[in-house]
Amino acid sequence: METFAHPRKFVRNPGYRDDRAQVTAALDLNAIDAPIRGIISAFNVLPYCYTLQCCYGHFLHATQCDPHNMEPVPACDVGPVEYRIAYLAFCIEDSTPGLRLRTLLEGVPAIDNKYVQFGSPGWFWEQRLNSYALQVKPERFRDRDVATIEHREALRVQDVRDLFFERLKEVVETSSGEFGAA
Repeated sequence: METFAHPRKFVRNPGYRDDRAQVTAALDLNAIDAPIRGIISAFNVLPYCYTLQCCYGHFLHATQCDPHNMEPVPACDVGPVEYRIAYLAFCIEDSTPGLRLRTLLEGVPAIDNKYVQFGSPGWFWEQRLNSYALQVKPERFRDRDVATIEHREALRVQDVRDLFFERLKEVVETSSGEFGAA
């Protein structure tokens, strides 16, 4: 599955409001990984944005085989780690506040651009115009949703993932404040 493509420019999307209403009405927060439910909920309050898909990111290894686990990578070496991508995909309205949000999201890879990417995967864009995704993945695997990495790198990815979601909280708080003040 394609997980990365360079970001596209906004295009006119006359169906944005109907699409947003449909997607947000169908949203089941209980189906979302618990650590990021609040972030997803907060983004979906913004009228110029809605989320499409997300994943907290999961680490599987010799002592953890549950693909939905939320456990941190052990400090002791557990051998190769299968990493399942952490990401958040959005649809953003072509509007002034939407552009401000997209600009903030484009800045998230500054956390560590070797591990965080911002783009417009084609299969999201085909379903919803003005779709963007942020993902945490070693750059060499940026086009895959699963990768096997060494234990030491898994610890680094985990740290970046945690910073990534903290940064997304800041972005949505900033955006919520701007919307509330408007």
